[in-house]
Amino acid sequence: MLVGAAAAFGLSAAAHATDEIQVYDASIAAVGQWTIQQHLNYVARGQSLPPFPGGFRSDGSLNGTPEFAYGLTDWWELGFYVPFAVQDRQLLSDGFKLRTLFVSPNAGQREFFYGVNFELGYETPKFSQTRWGLEIRPIVGMRKGDYEFIVNPIVDIGLGRLGETTFAPAFRAAKKVAPDVQVGLEYYADFGEIGRFAAVRDQQHTLFAVTDFKAGDFDVNFGVGYGLTPTSDRIVIKTIIGYAFPVPGSKPDTGATTLRNPFREQNTGFRPTGSSF
Repeated sequence: MLVGAAAAFGLSAAAHATDEIQVYDASIAAVGQWTIQQHLNYVARGQSLPPFPGGFRSDGSLNGTPEFAYGLTDWWELGFYVPFAVQDRQLLSDGFKLRTLFVSPNAGQREFFYGVNFELGYETPKFSQTRWGLEIRPIVGMRKGDYEFIVNPIVDIGLGRLGETTFAPAFRAAKKVAPDVQVGLEYYADFGEIGRFAAVRDQQHTLFAVTDFKAGDFDVNFGVGYGLTPTSDRIVIKTIIGYAFPVPGSKPDTGATTLRNPFREQNTGFRPTGSSF
């Protein structure tokens, strides 16, 4: 979710920080493997007013989270986050998130793949007027040749008296342009409460130009986003740096560096002959 999405709806229940700007592609950690991703996102030009008194305003903020994940089976992964934001030289905690991800096995080797992620989050008063929330994120994607197309039709449920159920889809289209390098577009939106969507100018729509590449053993996703509506953050710079720890007892050349992201060739399905998922 992008910072300021909640601001599109006035006194909404939440003021989401940009702790995670990512399209899930159904890739998961190998069985018995730990992975870590560090999300860092800077809102260069955002919303100058908070969505509720005492809430979080996005303009000029640095947002992020370390995300840890563990592969239980070839179709099931668990993860947790500790989101934060830095604004006016203050480090702000945004609680924590727990998630469970179910996917089609070996998604990176399939032309058509799918999955669903359930995420339970606790947010602090600075970021939300409801303490608990649930995200349901279906994953549907297709890869053909050097191209991939992925959609996450996300439903966010705010739990509690002030909670709302909103529709916030995300989409990714990318092309492999070199070994271990992709370029593409990612789109993130928040239409507002399901059943009574906000007017278009009051919805959040942001388009990112992105690139994914390797830097040694690390996977990097970098993008620059532009808000398309008045209530969207105008300019957001996002990055994700990922690392997959070797599976205990595995050989170094077994490909035990799988990450749940579209960055590595093992995960995208865009692999040279002889590489493994």
